[in-house]
Amino acid sequence: MTAKKPFGLPSMKLVMLAAVAGVIAGAAAVYVKEAGYGNGIGETASADQCGTARDRAAALTPFTKGQVAAMSLPPAPISLKDVSFKGADGQPLSIGSFAGKTVLLNVWATWCVPCREEMPALNALEKSTGSDKFEVVAVNIDTGDDEKPKAFRTEYAIDKLGYYRDSTMGVFNVLKKQGLAFGLPVTLLIDDKGCLLSAMNGPAVWDSEDAKKLVKAATAL
Repeated sequence: MTAKKPFGLPSMKLVMLAAVAGVIAGAAAVYVKEAGYGNGIGETASADQCGTARDRAAALTPFTKGQVAAMSLPPAPISLKDVSFKGADGQPLSIGSFAGKTVLLNVWATWCVPCREEMPALNALEKSTGSDKFEVVAVNIDTGDDEKPKAFRTEYAIDKLGYYRDSTMGVFNVLKKQGLAFGLPVTLLIDDKGCLLSAMNGPAVWDSEDAKKLVKAATAL
């Protein structure tokens, strides 16, 4: 299949999408059903697990502005290291598998229009900032087989993001139970110990300078 040019979505369009994210989230919730799953449930973390996460999260407040102004601090330290999904070869992974890296976890589906719109920007963010200290981990939650998500990635040249999947939608359900996800997309910034730093529902311009500055600040903590 010939690779299609990425959306190259104008920032204003994503801003407008973000403005109606509450409506989108409500609509998405109709389609994201509770399901049985074997996933690690994020829990309020003990001091030993995420003792410095609150201070680290607070240090990011000056960087949650502009295109990433919707990123907000968690009310309490939360460990997400046991949240699980699968890798490109079907191998079991979890956020804990990325220990030592700051992670931008994005949960998306091909039927979610704002998810589709922001994927090229996430791809560009990984291209410009991905390293042994940071990774964009975009987890697709389409049910069924891999045909649709893989076709989408090929069609829109999503070539820098690792292929991560959870066809049980367990990742979404875990985040929903923690009050972190109301619809799709949902994006969480997680430190190198698996502790939540900030999160948002709805799309953002992830290849913007605001996003890059936030990531740089998070990896420097």
